[in-house]
Amino acid sequence: MADKQMQPTWDPIALAAQLQNIAKQSQLLMQRFVSHQPDAVKSGMGDTSTLGFDFFELVTKMMTDPVVVARAQINLFYDTLGIWQKTAERMLMLRAREAGPPKDKRFKHPDWSENAIFDFVKDSYLVAAKSLLSAIRETKGMDEASARKVDFYTRQFVDALSPSNFVATNPEVLTATLESGGQNLLRGLENLLVDLERGDGRLAITMTDMKAFRLGENIATAPGKIIYQNELMQLIQYATSTREVRRRPLLIVPPWINKFYVLDLQPKNSFIKWAVDQGHTVFVISWVNPDEKLAEKSFENYMLEGPLAALDAIESATGERTVNTIGYCLGGTLLASTAAFLAAKGDDRIASATYFVTLVDFTEVGDMAVFIDEEQLASLERRMRERGYLEAQDMATAFNMLRANDLIWSFVVNNYLLGKEQMPFDLLFWNSDSTRMPAAMHSFYLRKMYQQNLLAKPGGITLADMPIDLSKIRTPAFILATREDHIAPWESTYAATRLYSGPVKFVLSAAGHMAGVISAPGSKYGHWANDNLPPSPDEWLAGATPHQGSWWPLWDEWVTQFDAGRVPAREPGGGKLPVIENAPGSYVRVRSMAA
Repeated sequence: MADKQMQPTWDPIALAAQLQNIAKQSQLLMQRFVSHQPDAVKSGMGDTSTLGFDFFELVTKMMTDPVVVARAQINLFYDTLGIWQKTAERMLMLRAREAGPPKDKRFKHPDWSENAIFDFVKDSYLVAAKSLLSAIRETKGMDEASARKVDFYTRQFVDALSPSNFVATNPEVLTATLESGGQNLLRGLENLLVDLERGDGRLAITMTDMKAFRLGENIATAPGKIIYQNELMQLIQYATSTREVRRRPLLIVPPWINKFYVLDLQPKNSFIKWAVDQGHTVFVISWVNPDEKLAEKSFENYMLEGPLAALDAIESATGERTVNTIGYCLGGTLLASTAAFLAAKGDDRIASATYFVTLVDFTEVGDMAVFIDEEQLASLERRMRERGYLEAQDMATAFNMLRANDLIWSFVVNNYLLGKEQMPFDLLFWNSDSTRMPAAMHSFYLRKMYQQNLLAKPGGITLADMPIDLSKIRTPAFILATREDHIAPWESTYAATRLYSGPVKFVLSAAGHMAGVISAPGSKYGHWANDNLPPSPDEWLAGATPHQGSWWPLWDEWVTQFDAGRVPAREPGGGKLPVIENAPGSYVRVRSMAA
């Protein structure tokens, strides 16, 4: 009976056949993968070819101050002794396992804490990672940019070496492998090959079931029409759902790094649908996914052919000259630039401006700074000149590296080690639908704003022959930040409160760059509010009042004071601009290669 139980539950012959089939596919794809290796130093937007010099500087500084290394080694020794003691006590039944949920999501599986061996593996990794990173961070005398790069790429290395990323040291993967006879790894290899094929030899990790969503059918479904278009954008006017609407229309300027429909994922979490239901006549810019033909389109072009063209079109469509506006992320940076441009011309068409997770002062941009030094920008510009644009996957990879454990390694474990198929998730579908960046525009944006921080300086940037100054903006502003934002750190978005001259309301949402914005009424995320605007963000938060639930109603209450009354509902095509096609339009359907 015991021998019978030891028999494998899988067919060895079938297993061998599967391995042989996958080996044939692997050989072809590996050749393509190897052909891309000259670009191996290109990591998203970054270029790691000079990273060796940064680490050489680190070693040099460590040698001049060995106390830092010694202190890290001593702390590692004592921490390791503590782990051995805890493990021994658990093995001898002298200590119970620690209660409570794990702080690190990588180790949420129960066996990481219930099994003494895996608990030991986990704790050993965590103290070693802590020791390595603390030694680097406590080393004095390094150039700030070099220190940031060394810290960032060391974290990438440390994250990659997590025991959760390997079969033999991940209890969940190990159990699945033993129980299925390795079928999970076979499925995982197939998933890996599909992702390499989809990325044309570069790994394009599948984050969700890409076949589960169809634009205009079960995502981006808010009814509307395209009523204007040019080379850079289509303008959507959404159908109303109320008998009366606010006189002043609402224009939303999304980022062109991703598609606009992050604000219209599903009816239950669609900000666009919700705004329509509150009586707003909503217009949204849908940016083009540019190719080499648009290589010379500049940041100035995006202003002229984006929000400024939209303002003219809205006036033709509704007869209204002034609008309320929303800018999201880079769209908010463009909106602030446009507002400053209009202020310089004495143009008051923007009645109010709402900024979602928007940077206008780039003094402190978090880990994005590791991609913005002179050598890396020059390398990136050479790459963009070759194609005329930045590949969508390069931008996506850079953003994913900012949260590698959540956006890279969790999928490596799930897709390639556990061999699971991805579940449909609207936000991740949108996140995978990234767009290209025109070379001229992106170079200007990275250099003038991220690297030189000229937008925050009066007259630092000139658009359409007009020097702009954010301090000249008197438009009422609502600034939304998110507390766990890895792209626009909330402390940095707060800096805008010191730049604009008009009345400012600042609100902080829980969660991150996307989830904190897509926080519909009924969601689990709360927010903080404080009408005072002290000099520092920490002071603001200390005096802020926490609130349960969505910030959306708070924004609607704020923007209502600028709605200019009510008028009968308007329908797309009812003004001077005829309907071109149904929303979400044709521009949004153009996908990048690996999307």
